[in-house]
Amino acid sequence: RAIISVSDKSNLKLILPILKKFNIEIISSGGSSKKIRSMKYNCIEVSNYTEFSEMLDGRVKTLHPKIHAGILNIRKNKKHRKELKKKNIPNIDLVIVDLYPFEKKLKEKIKFHKLIEQIDIGGSTLIRSAAKNFVDVTVISNIDDYPNLSKELMSNKGSTTIKFRELMSAKAFSLTAYYDSIISNWLN
Repeated sequence: RAIISVSDKSNLKLILPILKKFNIEIISSGGSSKKIRSMKYNCIEVSNYTEFSEMLDGRVKTLHPKIHAGILNIRKNKKHRKELKKKNIPNIDLVIVDLYPFEKKLKEKIKFHKLIEQIDIGGSTLIRSAAKNFVDVTVISNIDDYPNLSKELMSNKGSTTIKFRELMSAKAFSLTAYYDSIISNWLN
């Protein structure tokens, strides 16, 4: 199972056929789900998956225990498996997320109230959850890694190696650190 929530939808065509080939179920939010469906691929809208609709003008979409428990659980931990089974929460094994383009919008000198909405919270949280649990979960936080993901999935019959997951985790934490530093510098 994968969750896809991306601002840059331009290269989804590189990964959707591979996900379909390996029967990887896709959960997706807003514009990403519309784009995926327009390309004739199936996906479950986040709000249908969580049974909790988007709120606060889209500020809250993916911030939900069903999503983060599915990402953060340790697959070999019996207690975690038991808790997930009790709550009927499936694993999410692949997180493909990029962040709102805050830095680009900052350079465009847009108004404060519009710029503040370009600070990604849910995306950063998804990335950090998946990166923390790289032993069990793959995180892709950069569109440039789609070809690497495709190659990895093809080479491993729909799975990824721990080496690949650790590399993607390191890249993801570097991204969120940089992203937060841009916001912090702007606020300071």
